[in-house]
Amino acid sequence: VLIHLFLCMFCSSSECKGEDRVIQRPEDVTAAEGDTVTLDCEFETTYSGSTLFWYKQEANSFPQYMLRCSAKNVDKAPELDQKRFHAAIKNKSVPLKIQKLQVSDSAVYYCQTPNCLLAQNSLHLPSLC
Repeated sequence: VLIHLFLCMFCSSSECKGEDRVIQRPEDVTAAEGDTVTLDCEFETTYSGSTLFWYKQEANSFPQYMLRCSAKNVDKAPELDQKRFHAAIKNKSVPLKIQKLQVSDSAVYYCQTPNCLLAQNSLHLPSLC
């Protein structure tokens, strides 16, 4: 099973307060089931405490909170697979690492600073069956 990841940044200056920006790369990633991928989210913010949120939106659903990263800790949603999903602030970046990819990981992933609307990252894991 091939896993296709599509990342694109929708948080522009018109959607953010002040000079806040969110940039998500790479835009397109293909991986296989069982692989490990990293979705990067770089940010610039005027918010005093560096905090960033990740959300996951499955097809025909609403975005669901995954985790919140701050300089001091990472708070994960209780239903999140704690062993497969990891994130931490590194300078002005908060990469989301997903290990042992599963077809169920196919979704749109959103990255957000407190002063921005959601910025979108899409992760597609198409089944070849």
